[in-house]
Amino acid sequence: MTKVMKSVVLGLFTGVLGVVLSLTTFGHGLEENLGLSILFSLRGKRKPPPDVVVVNIDKASSDALNLPNRPVEWSRALHAKVVENLRRAGAEVIVFDVTFDEESEPRDDRIFAEAVGRAGNVVFCEFLKKEVVPIERLNNGFSARLDIEELVPPIPLLSERAAALAPFPLPKLPFRVNQYWTFKTSAGDTPTLPVVAFQIYAFQVYDEFIGLLRRQLPGWMAGMEILSLSRDELSGSGRVVEFVRAVREIFRKDPDVAERMLAELRAPVSTAPEMRKRRILRALIRMYLGPDSRYINFYGPSRTITTVPYHEVLNMDGGIEDDGKGVDFSGKVVFIGQAETKPYLQKDGFYTVFTTSDGLDLNGVEIAATAFANILEDKPVRPLRLPLLAAVVFSLGLLLGAAAFVLPSLPAAVVMVAVNALYVSYALYEFSAGGIWYPVVVPGLILSPVAFFGALAWKYVDAGREKLKIKRAFSYYLPEEIVDTLIKNLGDVRAEGRVVSGTCLYTDLEHYTSLSEAMEPEELRDFIRKYYETIFNPVKMYGGVVSNVVADSMLALWVSAVPDDLQRERACLAALDLADAVKAFNRSSGDMRISTRVGLHFGRFLLGNIGAIDHYEYRPIGDIVNTTTRIEGLNKYLGTYLLASEETVAGVDGILTRELGSFILYGKVKPVRVFELVSRADRVTGDEQELCFRFAEALAAFRERRWDCAERMFSDIIGRYGEDGPSRYYLYLISYYRNHPPPPSWGGVICVEKK
Repeated sequence: MTKVMKSVVLGLFTGVLGVVLSLTTFGHGLEENLGLSILFSLRGKRKPPPDVVVVNIDKASSDALNLPNRPVEWSRALHAKVVENLRRAGAEVIVFDVTFDEESEPRDDRIFAEAVGRAGNVVFCEFLKKEVVPIERLNNGFSARLDIEELVPPIPLLSERAAALAPFPLPKLPFRVNQYWTFKTSAGDTPTLPVVAFQIYAFQVYDEFIGLLRRQLPGWMAGMEILSLSRDELSGSGRVVEFVRAVREIFRKDPDVAERMLAELRAPVSTAPEMRKRRILRALIRMYLGPDSRYINFYGPSRTITTVPYHEVLNMDGGIEDDGKGVDFSGKVVFIGQAETKPYLQKDGFYTVFTTSDGLDLNGVEIAATAFANILEDKPVRPLRLPLLAAVVFSLGLLLGAAAFVLPSLPAAVVMVAVNALYVSYALYEFSAGGIWYPVVVPGLILSPVAFFGALAWKYVDAGREKLKIKRAFSYYLPEEIVDTLIKNLGDVRAEGRVVSGTCLYTDLEHYTSLSEAMEPEELRDFIRKYYETIFNPVKMYGGVVSNVVADSMLALWVSAVPDDLQRERACLAALDLADAVKAFNRSSGDMRISTRVGLHFGRFLLGNIGAIDHYEYRPIGDIVNTTTRIEGLNKYLGTYLLASEETVAGVDGILTRELGSFILYGKVKPVRVFELVSRADRVTGDEQELCFRFAEALAAFRERRWDCAERMFSDIIGRYGEDGPSRYYLYLISYYRNHPPPPSWGGVICVEKK
């Protein structure tokens, strides 16, 4: 394998590893917990939209109002006044991230409810109560549990006058909040607080939205009563959540409806109010079209979103001053909830990527406001779609792996750092501009080290193989410098030898006896010399070494210190080229025609010296050589010329093989699966592929003792493709086994009783 090929292989491995990691829970968790942190840290704070304001109920307000720092004990008449002040100030939507599921003083509850009713735009938070019910099956003792989620609304007096009710569940420690639900599937696809709040905010484009929807579904909407209500009818009916669910169901069943609506909104507009309406409509459609949960695009730490203390809103008269700057509530969406500014006072804090070093978390109401702002801007954090994610990670892995192998270590390290820097810069740009989330941990912290150290390891192994040069030390007829290298690396091989892994290739010239009888010794010598030149060349070309030559037979070896698929592939390619070389030899030899049978086997053997006193032969020692000659001899029975064991061809790509069966070779005990080398993969014909397929089916029928079926299949092969030695051999066996059935324990293994 060339250096370029190895670099491609390492690149492919690195790329595939990156794709696999990115698609696993482990890899996704790394990107979510570490990758997002890196991107948010590099990006820093960003400006939130001015349409969102948080009114924080904190200790400063309780001190200013001379009340205990337990808002649940406060008079709800205070909340009524806050709602009234916000209504007068022109707030578009008022959202309470506070639960009111228990009654307080009846008079205070009534005052609060009346203020909510007058405002007509107040959204209350429902508490999502989760209950775990154990289940036991008495018949087998199997136990399980049932998770039940129940929405707990505010007291009826408030629920009846609210514009809508919605939950906003978030995980607590030890989990970091990265996502929020838009629709809580486990609670019946209930829309959450930010979604409902945005739908009420978007009532300002209600007629345009319904018009768009009606144009896409002209006949179908007539049967949906909730979608036929006017804006005023819907906002005063308390059926906002029902409306949201209905629209969500439409988009879920037919996402193309939303796409067509978005396409219609691409028409140009000229005025600023129309452009603003278009932005709200697009955000509304994408909210309904989006997933059940979204990643939160945080703006920064606590109080990044405009925040006003509760007591200042309570005491304002037409406007307030916050830190010397006027806050205009007109047209704003106001989120009210507990938002302490000191870590030790927080009761509704959540661990996020912007949790400060002193432990100040984002408060629940701030996260709800952030989620709403993301919907308004239509800029949540958007993970890459799986095909694009896989393509990006694979391309980076391929580039990093190839660069790590092709370049020397120091330049490779510099290039990899530069590639990662450029990629992270681009990922940061996309994240800052559009919330597009590119993976940074897997490419930078996993694939880069894997590629770099993988290349180092591979180069080290290659260098070790080059130093060993085992394959050149097979006889004393090698050049002296090669022998010196062998002795330097391996020591006194004549004394001990060395165990290696390798492939043996054994050849035998068909009809050599009769051929030698017909020639004079000098003529036979010249013929054999030319013949050996013919079969030696493919062996040398594919890195093999001729170990022994006896009469008309040759033993060639491909060896390595450890099992090597490449060596086995080279031996197989040499065998195929050897067969082609013999055909070329015949074409240049006039009327003389010869055939060479070849057998290949792979295994471990000892390279050592056989002999005594002053005569030694350096040759392989082990059962592998004997097995190779037996495989070569099997050609005579099967009418074939290129046979190899399963150990030789297993895992070898680029060569078409045909399994010919399992054989207990002469003098052996263990069966050997034998394959015929048919052709290189790039030269395979359709007939060859079909022959192999049909033969495999026939062989399966033979092994299952379906004699008639197997006989028909083998006969059909001969009829279709001409004379086929293996098929003819199995037809003979079928005829024999019909009269002499094999024992019940027979598994299709054929015993060869002669060499």
